[in-house]
Amino acid sequence: MLACSAPAAAKDYGQHGTLWPVIEPDLLEQIKARLSHLEATGETARLNERLKQRTIAKVNRPEPVAGITESVTLRSWQFDPTISAERDIADDKGRIVIARGTRVNPLDTVSLRAPLVFLDGDDPAQLAWASGRYGRTNAKLILVRGAPLALMKARQRRFYFDQGGGLVKHFGIRAVPAVVEQQGRVLRITETPVKSGGRAPS
Repeated sequence: MLACSAPAAAKDYGQHGTLWPVIEPDLLEQIKARLSHLEATGETARLNERLKQRTIAKVNRPEPVAGITESVTLRSWQFDPTISAERDIADDKGRIVIARGTRVNPLDTVSLRAPLVFLDGDDPAQLAWASGRYGRTNAKLILVRGAPLALMKARQRRFYFDQGGGLVKHFGIRAVPAVVEQQGRVLRITETPVKSGGRAPS
């Protein structure tokens, strides 16, 4: 007598319990609703206009470079721009042109064509000094304070701004007016006192 048995089958029906609806509001829907409300009330336009005006103000009058004072004593020193290569520098064919550790002076290949003149654009005396001494030259006038665009319009000359003070920090300048000029393979930096005519309101 042969016994036949049916194969056993197992099925997972999961677990059943009380189900509760999700009551937390959808974050994306909240954001959309908030944006729609801002748009409807005109708040978006007001925020955009405020941001636009702040941006224009920063362009017209950048943040003054912190820690820079008015020159009261003559100070002059040499600045050697020589650097030491931290890694091998290769050309487009992979040939080493500058080996790691090699000392390189940028002035050997690129000269400083014009003096860099750092000054306070809110000080009439410094502006008059720079205008009288460098007005007919191609010196770069670089502000650490002031309104470069307004000065360009008034004086018909390009003005730059040392935003963040990167250049004055690099050269070690602590007071203005200061001038950076090339002397052979080094730079000569001079902080020159001028008679103050009083700083205009910032």
